[in-house]
Amino acid sequence: MHIMDILQNSIRAKATRVMLDIKDDTQNNELSFTITDNGIGMPSNILRQVTDPFFTTRTTRRVGLGLSLLKQNAERTGGSLSIESAEGIGTRLKARFIKDSIDRPSLGDISSAVLLTVTANPAIDFEYTHTTDGRRFKFHTTEVRKALGDIPINEPSVYGHLLEMINENLKEIGAN
Repeated sequence: MHIMDILQNSIRAKATRVMLDIKDDTQNNELSFTITDNGIGMPSNILRQVTDPFFTTRTTRRVGLGLSLLKQNAERTGGSLSIESAEGIGTRLKARFIKDSIDRPSLGDISSAVLLTVTANPAIDFEYTHTTDGRRFKFHTTEVRKALGDIPINEPSVYGHLLEMINENLKEIGAN
């Protein structure tokens, strides 16, 4: 859910390109994800406050729990959260978790989360890279669109095939 939340932040920030990089490193006992976008970015005064649960730039509610909960969950495992952002350039967020911590949240159904985000936002260029102990799988919507030709990436009949392809590749690299 943290990943979906951050991906939605990138979309709200008017990103046209979003990159999700997940690294599962058994040797170093770390699971991390980095989300980089080319959205509107944040000024430094907002960047300093984004992990405060009582701060939000949204007008529909008065609290912003997403980033504060992500930070809390990462730190609870002994990990960390870092965010870099520049106005007009974009934002880069990295969350690092200690893998064997009892407090580490499950990665969950990452293939569905990625595919739902991709199909709900067909105009955005998404790149998803998943690395498990040096074995890598890369999913890039530019390549998928090229392979599909005239068929839209959000065509319902395509969804199942893409989901199966992602899941097979994740299984092949040993991703949990």
